[in-house]
Amino acid sequence: MPQFSIKNIAIKGISAAVPKFEYNNMSYDWVPEKERPLMIKTIGVETRRIAAKGTATTDLCFSAAEKLINSLNWEKSEIQALILVTQTSDYQIPSSAIILQDRLNLPKSCMAFDINLGCSGYVYGLSVISSLMASGGIKKALLLAGDVSTLNANYRDKSAYPLFGDAGTATALELDSNAEPMFFNLNSDGSGHKAIYVPHGGMRRFVDKDSFEEELIADGIYRTGIQIALNGLEVFNFSLREVAPNVQSLLQSQEKTIDDVDYFVFHQANRLMNETIRKKLKIDPEKFPYSIGKYGNTSSASIPLTILHCLSKEISNGKTNLLLSGFGVGLSWGSVLLQTNNVVCTEIIDYNG
Repeated sequence: MPQFSIKNIAIKGISAAVPKFEYNNMSYDWVPEKERPLMIKTIGVETRRIAAKGTATTDLCFSAAEKLINSLNWEKSEIQALILVTQTSDYQIPSSAIILQDRLNLPKSCMAFDINLGCSGYVYGLSVISSLMASGGIKKALLLAGDVSTLNANYRDKSAYPLFGDAGTATALELDSNAEPMFFNLNSDGSGHKAIYVPHGGMRRFVDKDSFEEELIADGIYRTGIQIALNGLEVFNFSLREVAPNVQSLLQSQEKTIDDVDYFVFHQANRLMNETIRKKLKIDPEKFPYSIGKYGNTSSASIPLTILHCLSKEISNGKTNLLLSGFGVGLSWGSVLLQTNNVVCTEIIDYNG
């Protein structure tokens, strides 16, 4: 897709909620104890938050949204759009965003719908909601992004189980004629859709009794048809092939360099993967924050969660130039170059539902 810009939209606030239960990967006894330190070093996940059964993405996003609305002193009657980015929705139908519209007590005039994207979803979501606001004159809107990916992972799958964490986030956006434009570069390649997917449960392959049968995929990797299947090598190669050129192309189109960006906030995919991309782009480690060590790979929530965890002070005080990049499931990837100005950042909520 050609690169494009969106004018007059400002990020006003960011919030996040994570499950209270914290799991330490040193306790993951499916991997031999002597191998766990290397596993943690490679993927970068020491601890992560795991949702209790019955806790949905909407529960986490609801808590984040309520706190953010209150922190901004917004009137709910003024919110005209709500978009939820998730791949772990409450139901197959209806859209979880519409459920949240009612639960948040937003007006019936508020449009609400889901975007079924994961790792790249926050960047894509920003482009969709900002476009709607700019073209439709929508003054205030919420972008929610979150997943409870751990509930789809098999404990006996060492390729996926120790990687994922759960989180829900909320980003408040407002029509603002003084806001600097956002610049996007979005791409996709569906030929790699089986690199990260859940084989059963959709219209192509209904759930049946076979969907619950565990299958040995490789050494240390068992899963059922309704659990997430991750081809780590394919995802790694894709990310190294596509992400750096996407970022470089976006910077070049705006006649910017690495030095013009204060911070690069990337999807928290995997420490080794992200570090390889960082070094390829020659980004200073001080400008490349991580939340994966504490929260794991939180899918669509990882970029706003990383901003809150690492950069709340920086973006709350004055202007900050950011480049956000998401990449993964789809395969899908994209980057956005934007400037924040005095963003309200709330404390990360420990959700105990």
